[in-house]
Amino acid sequence: MSRVSSAVGELYSSATAFLPQIHRCEMLCERTGAKYEEYVPGGLMEHFKLHLRATLHSQMPASFTLLFQKFYAAAFKVFYHTEIGSQEESEETTEEAIQCGGCEASSDACHCQAITNTFTQVNRQLLELDLLERLAGDMISSQLLSTITSHVTSTCRDSYDQSRITQLEKWVENVVVGWLEVVYCGGRGKLSSAESAVQNMVAENLHQTYMTALYHTYTTTRIDQLFNIVIEYPESQPALEDIRECLDRTHLRDRLVESLRSAFQTRLLHPGVNTTDVLHAYISAIKALRVLDPKGVLLELVSEPVRQYLRGREDTVRYIVTSLTDECCSELSEELMVATPLVLDDSHSDEDSMEHWDTWTPDPVHAHTLKSKSQRTADIISMLVNIYGSKDVFITEYRTILADRILSQFSYDTEREIRYLEHLKVRFGETLALLHKCEVMVKDVADSKRINQSINSDENPRREKQKFPVSCMILSAQFWPSFKEERLQLPEEVLKELETYTEAFQELKGNRTLNWKHHLGQVQLEVELKHRTLSVSVTPTQATIIFHFQDRKRWTIDELSSVTQVPKTVLRRKITFWQTQGVLQEVESDVFLLVEGEGDGDEGLAAAAGAASPDIAPPAIEEDEAESVMASAQDQREEELQVFWSYIVGMLTNLDSLPLERIHAMLKMFVQGSVECSPQELRDFLDRKVRQHHLIFTNGLYKLPKN
Repeated sequence: MSRVSSAVGELYSSATAFLPQIHRCEMLCERTGAKYEEYVPGGLMEHFKLHLRATLHSQMPASFTLLFQKFYAAAFKVFYHTEIGSQEESEETTEEAIQCGGCEASSDACHCQAITNTFTQVNRQLLELDLLERLAGDMISSQLLSTITSHVTSTCRDSYDQSRITQLEKWVENVVVGWLEVVYCGGRGKLSSAESAVQNMVAENLHQTYMTALYHTYTTTRIDQLFNIVIEYPESQPALEDIRECLDRTHLRDRLVESLRSAFQTRLLHPGVNTTDVLHAYISAIKALRVLDPKGVLLELVSEPVRQYLRGREDTVRYIVTSLTDECCSELSEELMVATPLVLDDSHSDEDSMEHWDTWTPDPVHAHTLKSKSQRTADIISMLVNIYGSKDVFITEYRTILADRILSQFSYDTEREIRYLEHLKVRFGETLALLHKCEVMVKDVADSKRINQSINSDENPRREKQKFPVSCMILSAQFWPSFKEERLQLPEEVLKELETYTEAFQELKGNRTLNWKHHLGQVQLEVELKHRTLSVSVTPTQATIIFHFQDRKRWTIDELSSVTQVPKTVLRRKITFWQTQGVLQEVESDVFLLVEGEGDGDEGLAAAAGAASPDIAPPAIEEDEAESVMASAQDQREEELQVFWSYIVGMLTNLDSLPLERIHAMLKMFVQGSVECSPQELRDFLDRKVRQHHLIFTNGLYKLPKN
């Protein structure tokens, strides 16, 4: 501080020594009438100051610039400590504080006031010589800009639930005006009495330089945190509103899009993240980015990689549909309750409504390359459906999930399913054939309840001959999705009861009969052991396994597989349930023994088996037993594509060989309206037929093999 003060003081003394002579020269010119303005524009004083600035610029050593930077840094630190940070620090200051935060000296030897006085004197001297802006202008600005950056960064660190921009604007105004008052006016509160040129300069710098720096710094800081802000929506809505306000004053939209796309790519779109988490992030992004840009342009630019990634995951559709029709997933199920038709077309136009013409603003420059406004501003469900661009994919998946729910719960209570089905009609349209199939599936449940009540009523003469009651879920085969096919040979006693039920159904329905799926259903069992009795609900395969242990206490896997017709791998998995219940024990490799209890008493096992009763609770079984009873989507699609096979065989029989494009075009002509198939899907289907030796592919042509 002293070196700068001494140097500036010596310069000031030397320069002011010329002032009397300059004034005398001006008076002499006035008295003699010399017109020196033609040769010295601005007057002799301005000419002198110009020569002074030029001399300093050419002769000032580089080390003096570094001294000036330290001088202004020390002065700003004292200013910020005494004027701005005093209130904040007073809350943390204790009686034991021994060091001043401004001059870093001990509290007893604080010389902040001396620094301020020296700083004020140096600035006054430089101002009189018109050297302040030339020597220290950049240093004054850099101190403010670096302070704004550090303060915004610390204020906004991991804090998204409060609006900060208004608070920061007041802080910047306080710091900037205060610092410039100290520099140009000699102290706080003196700006109003300063010259108009100084007042204009302070106001111009405040708004054009430092407020712009605040908005730019705040926006870049929030852009780096935007992924976390999006994930934490709606708690982070105040931060999003601040970003929206700052984006209107900066040109950082492109940076925001690039940064958020990169964050999604590195932190979200990889195999280590569950599909559920990716979808939750996508839903949060839809809501959050619409706060930033209600027109949906930012959302469209950012979310395209997310949609492409979700389209490639096999379980995306299942999770979306499950969430829509599951009360536990309130976010999407509540969206479904809003009776808004699905938006998949471009029919909407801004010209349709002129109610708010006075607040209309044009779309951003990127909007012309994106989808129509109706799709960009669609609701969340429409955005999720637009991942695939087709309603049929979701209705097909809902049909499979509905079948799973009905066949896993075996309950006649379909009130919830009917409610969701009605909401799906509003969303997807009642004319869809697949929704009609879902209606038939729900109707099958009600019909099954009525038929079971009739067959199992006391008035039925066959009731007395039944060894155990049988309740059946009767399904209309052509309306239900495909089932997983598993082999199971039921015990003879059970088959007789099923045959009795079939006869009663035929009497009730005339020319209709039943085709039993032996591996599907629930069985309510009471297993009586030597010292205990178990009441369990199990699958038909598990019931069949334990049923055979009535006759023999010891079975091998090979023997059980032979008598039940169940593959060994499946059998081992099903036996696990009885092992966890302590009923069966593997005494040797693939050899299982019935465990009745302690002691060597006689075996005492009696099983009262009853086919699936719809009034019992869901079975308490192992997690792997809760797998879907329906065929996978890939298997179902393969079955649908088999519709094309007979047409393809006929084409190739008559035309010998055809390329893929010709086959696809002819299928669209002959099989129009049944099953849709893209060229890539058809190629995959034909390639599978080639691997199965049903077709030959050569030179881009498909043909049938010769017999």
